[in-house]
Amino acid sequence: MHYLWLVLSFFIVLLNSAIAQQVAPPIATPKPGQILVSGTVPDEASKAGILARVRELYGVDNVVDQIAVGSVVLPANWNTYVQKMIAPNLKLISKGQLKIDGNAVSVRGEVSNEAQRQQIASDMATKLNPTYTINNGLRVSASEQNVLDTTLANRIVEFETGKAALTPTGQAILDELAIPLLKLKNKKLEVIGNTDNQGLRISNIALSNARAEVVKAYLASQGIIAESMSTLGQGPDRPIVSNDTAEGRARNRRIEFRIAQ
Repeated sequence: MHYLWLVLSFFIVLLNSAIAQQVAPPIATPKPGQILVSGTVPDEASKAGILARVRELYGVDNVVDQIAVGSVVLPANWNTYVQKMIAPNLKLISKGQLKIDGNAVSVRGEVSNEAQRQQIASDMATKLNPTYTINNGLRVSASEQNVLDTTLANRIVEFETGKAALTPTGQAILDELAIPLLKLKNKKLEVIGNTDNQGLRISNIALSNARAEVVKAYLASQGIIAESMSTLGQGPDRPIVSNDTAEGRARNRRIEFRIAQ
């Protein structure tokens, strides 16, 4: 009798997943941005549950299904725990792997800062019962992206409520961020606006885009070359935590800065 073995490997937005008693090499190589889910589960219900969770997180069109149904055995409540761990904060990991072998969980890969490294493992631990152990092998990336994230230090670029107008606090944070940005030569910067899920999606997307444009204009006024910056408004589509609490919604209302690859 063998328990299931789950492996999730992250390459930027690429997820390679194997769920199996014995994991075979993928039949096909997924395209950039696609999520390959492969391996063996004991029944169709288990397969459907895992695929539904991955599709919910990454989008239906991005998921390539290679899961088979075969003779493997689930630990108690395994499906529930696995689906809890397939959470939005996995998107913070690049070049990494989440492995669940029975009740042993290990997570590898790169994150932007130490706070993320600790928070991801802590969030996983709170979703599991005490029989599970977690080996946190995440490492902080020593990249230009990390410089920006460290400067931002989990702070939120604040705007006036419901408006695309920076508060004095928001301007002060951007003043700090402009210092390392001026040192990044020949790099393209993506300014990405996000909202919580309150209100109409179309309105939130418009607001997030307008706020990203305001941030771009402000950084340009601080000496950042406008042509080096692009903007994107994602509205409520990419939460980093649940929107079920006021604190979670506040964290999801954010501006992200990404060094374009």
